[in-house]
Amino acid sequence: MTDLTLRPGPFNLITDVAGLTVGQVTDETVRSGATVLLTDGFWRAAVDVRGGGPGTRETEALAPENLVGQVHAIALAGGSVFGLAVADGVVAALSARGQGLRLKPGSPAIPVVPAAVLHDLGNGGDKAWGLEPPYRRWGLEAVATATELFALGRVGAGRGAMAGHIPGGLGSVSLDLGDGLIVGALVAANPIGSVYMPDGRTPWAWPFELDGEFGGAHPGAQPPVSDPLPGQSRLAELGRTQPGANTTLAVVACNADLSTAECKRVAMMAQDGIARAVRPAHTPFDGDTVFALASGRRSLGEGPERAVQLGRLGSAAADCLARAIARAVHLAQA
Repeated sequence: MTDLTLRPGPFNLITDVAGLTVGQVTDETVRSGATVLLTDGFWRAAVDVRGGGPGTRETEALAPENLVGQVHAIALAGGSVFGLAVADGVVAALSARGQGLRLKPGSPAIPVVPAAVLHDLGNGGDKAWGLEPPYRRWGLEAVATATELFALGRVGAGRGAMAGHIPGGLGSVSLDLGDGLIVGALVAANPIGSVYMPDGRTPWAWPFELDGEFGGAHPGAQPPVSDPLPGQSRLAELGRTQPGANTTLAVVACNADLSTAECKRVAMMAQDGIARAVRPAHTPFDGDTVFALASGRRSLGEGPERAVQLGRLGSAAADCLARAIARAVHLAQA
């Protein structure tokens, strides 16, 4: 009998999708950070936003009906609105390398760098930066240090994150679909909802775990899952029940030859991974944002089979995102 069990890629990181590197900055004084995903070219991309309080930059450039629909990098950061300046640093660093669009010979290169941020301003770190927030500098540093292997847990954009009332963090996984297709996910998990079942130890995403990547806990006898917002009073005490105070920021990537519209479908399907791993998800207090990227190196073919393969990619992206969230919070506790 053929073994149809799928496995992660060699790193079990989003960088198993060839052509991606990740740079990070973690500042323990500020208790915040940035994570930048760099592509090795101008990759097709799209974005889907489901949360009620997003903080984003250049997402409209990725709308299928608009002109660009491609990126040179994606920036994720803490710092709320201040964190959007990470993209300024990334743009400057990539342009200095000559990476970006050129609308006229001799003009500066124009990198396309969408960004999304989470709110971590109330976590006790030193935010007295006056007129010089550190986020632009972090963008420059992240580009300079980008590699295929990178840390997970309380690092980068996930440094100041919370998941409900416990620490959140940065997570990443991959999945080799076995026919030349690779899918990966990267997430900064800062949701208002819980990543764990009522027992406080089993991730909602436990059925999707591969190789014990987030602890291997399975559910035993469970109390009824009836409370739509567990721990509501505790969340209010922590200031979490404020619009925009929580979010899950994610990037899913693959090596298929997707159009911008097809990337949009994958991003939409990948949002289900948040709902599989977090309860509740997509609330008015979250800014849940998922970017989807495609390198174009693997053909999906044409005709009806292409739609089937696109659905398979979207489903795999959702599974990867659920795993990445659980892995982020599991490693944050460690």
